[in-house]
Order: sequence, then C-alpha cells, then structure tokens
Amino acid sequence: MNNEGTFWRNVPANLGVPRDAVERRLLMEYGAVFVARGGVVVPEKIIFNDEAEVAQFQSVIPTLRETIGEFSIELQAPAMAALAAAMGAVESDDRTISPRGSDSARRSYDETIGLWASRVVPALIHWVGKGMLTPAEADRINALSPFEQVPEVLKLEENGIFFAKDLSKSIVYSVAPPGTSQHLSMLALDIKEHENQAVRALLAEHGWYQTVVSDLPHFTFIGVPEEELSALGLKRINDGERSFWVPDIQ
Repeated sequence: MNNEGTFWRNVPANLGVPRDAVERRLLMEYGAVFVARGGVVVPEKIIFNDEAEVAQFQSVIPTLRETIGEFSIELQAPAMAALAAAMGAVESDDRTISPRGSDSARRSYDETIGLWASRVVPALIHWVGKGMLTPAEADRINALSPFEQVPEVLKLEENGIFFAKDLSKSIVYSVAPPGTSQHLSMLALDIKEHENQAVRALLAEHGWYQTVVSDLPHFTFIGVPEEELSALGLKRINDGERSFWVPDIQ
C-alpha cells in the first residue's frame, strides 16, 4: 500500500510539493533525507538553486570534522557522532568503516556541478559519435546551465540515451543533479567498505541507511531504528543482500 501521506506528514512543513515531473522524480530518488531525525537539520526545498543557497544552509548548522584514515570529512554533528559510534563498534571485530575519498561527505554546490559535468560532457561526446545526437543538439545542451540541463538529460534518457558514467543507466544512479545531492545536507557519506554486509548492518544499527538505489557506496543518516523507517513514509527496496529505503511515493 502506498504510504505517500505518511511521507508528506514527516517532511518539513515548508518543503512544498514538486512543481513538475522532474522535481517529483528527484524527490523519489533522493528524498529520504527530508525525513531524517536524530537532531539533524534537513533542507526545506527539493532543489537548491545555487551556491549561495547551499552556503547559507550549511553555515547555520552545527557540524563536526574528523580525519578518518587519509581523508578529512565533515558532517552534521549528530550524523558524525553516530558514525563514530559505528566505527567504535567495528574496531573490536577487526573491520573498518571509512570514506571512499575526500569528497565523501560534505560537498559544496560547485563541487556537485563539477561531478554533474563529469557525466554530461563525456556522454554528449559519446552519443554524438554514435549518431544518436547531432553536434548541434549536443552543443545546445552543453550551453545550458546545469540546472537547465537536468530535464533535457532526463528526457533523452527516456529514449535510451543514458548519461551515467558507464552510459548504461540513468545519470541519477551515478551522480545527483545540481542542487539535489544529499551531500549538500551533510547527511550523506560514501563508504569504502560498502560491499561488506556486516558493515552495512552495523551502519544501520546507528541510523545510517542506503537510500539511493544503485549508488552502492552511498549511505544517508536518517537517525532512527530500522523498524521506524516505514512510519516516516519510507519503503524498503531489496536488491540481493542490500536494502534501500526510499520515499514511498509514486
């Protein structure tokens, strides 16, 4: 049974409803962060418009920065505390929990723009070479702002012209469109040991869950026990041994 009403009761009152099909798609893919609990602050809009909006949001939130392995990362304070607790629990079991890279946690808007371009530009070149796009069409899309590119890219993907890094699936399973990344909320972390089922289970015990289907290293701090996720309007999607918790909306 669809749990859409439950989801909307648990998001910020000022979030608003999606303005169009693109925003609704992005909410379905990345919207689990809007029901996060545990003392964190979540955004009150589905898409940040620019770097200024992101900087303003991030500037008023208590954060913690820690060096884990070779990387220094920053998260909202409750999320970092929960991560530290999970890390402390694995030390006695000879496992590790660590970030994949320097950009595994907090990101700026401009950093997400760079990641978006790293998928869009090579894909345009590829599909022109395959004769699936004309050079003029690729140039037109390339000249758009990243925000304006999003609906254009998603429309092309409806016809099998994919923009993920491997060009076999949607770009939303490879990188978040501009202004939508959970890393902007400082509630997401890319985990190096994501293949380890015991590590995934331990992160879940401390409020960290996988919420973006097919983004396998990506974990989101929701801050509640797993048995409470459905009551927030999230639904479980199982893929092999993995479980993803996503907004229960259509």
